[in-house]
Order: sequence, then C-alpha cells, then structure tokens
Amino acid sequence: MRNTENGIEKLKRFIDGSDSVVFFGGAGVSTESGVPDFRSKNGLYNKPDVNFEKYRPEYLLSHTCLVSEPEVFFEFYRQKLDTRNVEPNAAHYALAELERRGKLKAVVTQNIDGLHQKAGSKRVFEIHGTTSRNYCMKCGKAYPSDYIFKVTGVPKCSCGGTVRCDVTLYEESLPEDAVRGAVVAISSADMLIIGGTSLTVYPAASYIGFFRGRYLAVINLEHVDHGISLGEDRFVEINAPIGKVLGQVV
Repeated sequence: MRNTENGIEKLKRFIDGSDSVVFFGGAGVSTESGVPDFRSKNGLYNKPDVNFEKYRPEYLLSHTCLVSEPEVFFEFYRQKLDTRNVEPNAAHYALAELERRGKLKAVVTQNIDGLHQKAGSKRVFEIHGTTSRNYCMKCGKAYPSDYIFKVTGVPKCSCGGTVRCDVTLYEESLPEDAVRGAVVAISSADMLIIGGTSLTVYPAASYIGFFRGRYLAVINLEHVDHGISLGEDRFVEINAPIGKVLGQVV
C-alpha cells in the first residue's frame, strides 16, 4: 500500500499493536536536515567538486586514501562531511519520542552524522560509524568531535600519530559491536520500520534479513525492494518524505 493517507493510518495501527519496534534507516532520514546523500542525482557522488573531480568518490572515502593521500582525504572530509551545525528533523524527533514512550527499542542507522542522538535517541547502533568520535591511529587516544575541523592539514596526536574519524571507510570492516547489537535488535523486534534507504549498500542492507517479527513498514521516496515476504495485513509501504510521515504518526 503506497497511498500516503491510508498508509499513515495503517502505520499508526501497526505501531500501536507492537511492543518492540526497531527502525532501520539510511541517508534519506537526514536529507530533510540538509545533509546530502551519496547516490542520488544531487548526492556527493554525482556532484564532484572541482578540487576532487579527478578522484572516484569511493576512493576519497577509502582507507587507502586516508593512509596514502591524507591531505586529500581530510580536505574532502572537512568540506563534505561537516554536520556540526546541522539540526535533526521531524523524523529524528519522532523516533526519539517513540523511544521515550517505550515503543521503539533501537535505531539502526547507516548515517554517520549523529543526528539521532542529537534529537534524543539513546539506543542507536551506528553500523557505519560516526563523525562525532575521533581517535589516534597510533595510540588510540580519543579526541573531541570537532578536533579534525579545528585544525588544518593532517590532524596529529600528541604522540605523532594521525587522528582520524571513527567512520567506517571503504575497505574497512563494519564495527563489530554495532553490527552485533543491530542484528540482535532486529531479530527480536515485533515490528521493523525501514526508512530513508534504498537498501543497496551491503552488508548493511542484509541485516534486515534477520527480522522475524509481525509488522513491516517501509517509508521512502521511491519503491524499495526489501525481500521480506509478508501479507498486506502486516505490511505497509509509504512513498513520501519520512519526516512528513513520522511527524504525523507521533
């Protein structure tokens, strides 16, 4: 069902009938806050900056770039991934409110901007890491969230090592603790809400396969092939902005 008005009523009914809701989200959750996604026509991958046009976007966010051309990596990072002044939108606040009411048990996010926590969510599994944490690659010392943005050139630790963001880059494994928590949360949920993601990024998208619950909702601007088989009485798809939808539900 993709009719927005009817879909919202169905979504409300599913949430009311659930005790353990888990949200699985992607870049579309934050685009309403002004954070560009990666793969849409206006995303970072399709609007190359003149300073980086000779590089593949995947390379600019890779471990190889970090260690081989750190000056390039950090210039791109500072220009494109600075979300310090970005505020949560209606979707983030609605999810935080559902958690406060005891309905939502976890947020599993592919985003690295920390907006769920900024909105008030407490149990968030960041399966691609976050820009809000930094650490030294040599000694492991932690640095403030804005450290990389406040210095120029390659950020250095007092020990001489390079200070990097705690973001999962291309060629790196996803954080084990976050993945483990996400899988446990999804597998124990009686309702899963998938929002703001096309489910094309793996292995993250594969985690929804652990869902064995009763209700499934998909909220995305475009149709999403999710691969979960449920009857119409247990499934709803709404093709509309997620902030607009969740803002009417909570």
